Amino acid sequence: MTAPLDTPPRFRPRPWIHLETPQDVELWIAEHDQAMQELIKPQETGYGVCFTLAEGGNIYMQTHEDAIQLDVDEEASWITPLIVAATGAEVPRGSYWLLPADRLIQLIIGLSSLVASTTLVVGHRFGSRGGLGQASRAY
Repeated sequence: MTAPLDTPPRFRPRPWIHLETPQDVELWIAEHDQAMQELIKPQETGYGVCFTLAEGGNIYMQTHEDAIQLDVDEEASWITPLIVAATGAEVPRGSYWLLPADRLIQLIIGLSSLVASTTLVVGHRFGSRGGLGQASRAY
């Protein structure tokens, strides 16, 4: 079931505060994990965080115990070299990245100065082709 188009979003963008240290990132992760546990319903799928970049584009991120999934929309493709530098990953064929979980702190520190805001999202189809940005809503 989806919300009517005129329903205000459940999650609103939160202005980003630059994170400089691993401890800053760990605190941010803990706060977002708690918010998702409180706000995301058990039946909801495709949940995660959308990073809106100050220079344009969005990165959708979902974390798991052993991996990080990223969907980088076309407008944000300029961020590819930073993701590679921060994580040591190879550039994927498309916009879907699967990274080792132990690279999360480096990734967030690398992105930190470029993020304008974050928004919790549900219903994002991670890894689906052609549905980026359209598939998820900040319910």
